[in-house]
Amino acid sequence: MDRREFLKLSAIAPVVGSALLLPRVVGARGIPAESMGGRPMGLCYQGPPTGSIASTLKDLFKIGPGPSSSHTVAPIRIASNFRATVAALPVDQLAQAERIEVTLFGSLSATGKGHRTDRALLAGLLGQQPETCDTALMDALQDTTQVRTTQIGGKQFRLSGDTIVWDRGDHAFPYANTLIMRLLAGDGTSIFAREYYSTGGGFYTWKGEPPPDRGQPVHRFGSMTELKQAAAASGLPLHQIMLDNEMAIMGVSEQAVNDHLDLVIDTMDRGVTLGLTEEGLLPGPFAFYRKAKRINEKAVADGGDGFMGELSSFALAVAEGNAAGRLAVTAPTLGSAGTMPAVLYTLNHRLQIPRAAVRQGLMAAGAVGLICKTNASVAGAEMGCQAEIGVASSMAAALLAYATGAPLDVTENAATIALEHHLGMTCDPVGGFVLIPCIERNAFGAVKAYNAWLIAKNEIASQHWEDLDRVIAAMADAGRAMPARLREMGTGGLGVTMVEC
Repeated sequence: MDRREFLKLSAIAPVVGSALLLPRVVGARGIPAESMGGRPMGLCYQGPPTGSIASTLKDLFKIGPGPSSSHTVAPIRIASNFRATVAALPVDQLAQAERIEVTLFGSLSATGKGHRTDRALLAGLLGQQPETCDTALMDALQDTTQVRTTQIGGKQFRLSGDTIVWDRGDHAFPYANTLIMRLLAGDGTSIFAREYYSTGGGFYTWKGEPPPDRGQPVHRFGSMTELKQAAAASGLPLHQIMLDNEMAIMGVSEQAVNDHLDLVIDTMDRGVTLGLTEEGLLPGPFAFYRKAKRINEKAVADGGDGFMGELSSFALAVAEGNAAGRLAVTAPTLGSAGTMPAVLYTLNHRLQIPRAAVRQGLMAAGAVGLICKTNASVAGAEMGCQAEIGVASSMAAALLAYATGAPLDVTENAATIALEHHLGMTCDPVGGFVLIPCIERNAFGAVKAYNAWLIAKNEIASQHWEDLDRVIAAMADAGRAMPARLREMGTGGLGVTMVEC
């Protein structure tokens, strides 16, 4: 059976999202059902999803304070949105307002204290923005007894730990990480309320949110299969497709796109450099010591045999800084903020790859991240750590491959291999803090990304079976089957076994 015949057949992965409702798009080959004696349980792969991704690289790669994009970056953005909305309310409504109340649900409530969610919300209400957030203020907000005041629309509000209400972990809202912000009168009557959802990677939306007023992508794709089809039809390389779409959707120039990519690159690079100089304890309820500096020094002393140690130390350096609340890049989340910088630092300082090529690699990584987010998730609360470290490793592999000159098929294979070998990984933070197992997982994500690149660039690309869309579908299936206690609730896995009775 030749490749053309294989393309017509389906393989053994469940459908992702709403693919069953969409037109069939022929993708990479799958294993013929008859070669295995039939379909497992009567199931098979229904083909990649179709559509048009309207999110951008600027949406994906956000900068904000750690330790968690869904628990700190998104809540700051949400509180900022609520603050602006309240400021625009009619004067008579504002005149009745006395206080603001925020109610947390899901893992925002279950692990929000360890993730600094309360501090992020208060910082946003105080007028802070993620990209420029005063991390010293975030540290000071740890004192929940202190009352702070802020002016919103000419009205003064008092904010403290009592502003936050920690509700139940289990709920019936459509997203795992849900919060409701209310503007209340003196008698507790709700003047204005909005139901917000933190959807992973610092993204958020709210109930009834209208579609954003943006441009349309030049090259429409909703999956890697469609992206490859767009590349074949246009004759353009992957990075040009991503650049064209970014400019069209955001209505910005190529220089503006490059400026943001440079900010991302520089922030990642600085995070490694700074993290390799620091030692001592990280904030948390138990003694957790930084080790990036020591691992790096030992790896350098080992010479050529120490490369894996160096690569790991780069990831540890950023992940430790993120755990301390330093600014980092959502790649795709802050819980996984060390994986891509480790590879990027290697490209910059070991392989000496030109900045233009690193930018192009970042666009390839962005394409992988956006496809994963669109067709599955990048939130640990939705699909476990496979959606954070797994996707980060996949993006890092794509970055490494494409920045070093790999074609699209090899780049996809590298991303696919890295993601495939994180399938089923749970999100089980100890005490709700981004320490155990999160920090070390960043290092392993970076090592897997590098190994995925080595395999992809040295194999015959056309002989590789798995493709990215099928592995994303498998990740979505595994995530849906994963118990809630293993999805960032801190009530399963290491979150339990590391705590003594």
